[in-house]
Amino acid sequence: MAEQIPTIKELARASQAAAGRKDRESWLALFSPDAIVEDPIGPSPFDPDGKGHRGLAAIAAFYDNVIDQAERITFEIERSYLCGDEVADVGTIRTTLAGGTHVAIVRGVFTYRGNGAGQLTALRAFWEPGALELVEA
Repeated sequence: MAEQIPTIKELARASQAAAGRKDRESWLALFSPDAIVEDPIGPSPFDPDGKGHRGLAAIAAFYDNVIDQAERITFEIERSYLCGDEVADVGTIRTTLAGGTHVAIVRGVFTYRGNGAGQLTALRAFWEPGALELVEA
């Protein structure tokens, strides 16, 4: 029996689950070699030039510098819009920062594009750094 290729929605959920578990290897394995991560899109403290993190080495560095620094990450997806090999998730990401005393709350639209062969080619996050809410844990 042929192996079932995951849908883009399944890939998006797998990305969110791996980030939530802080499972670096599983998260990186979801991306194609030439994929890009833009989180958020445009210049930010995570990406001063605003060009995104392209290729597996750059995506791994993003993981190490951003995701791995969090104590906990949860995704609350309110709605999803599936169109071809892309899905747009509307929701909230809650990140418990190192030390566990504060939570960063980011509301936005998080898009995932696949290559039809079971890999992510783009993860793009539409959120405004100035609108990030920081609350006590």
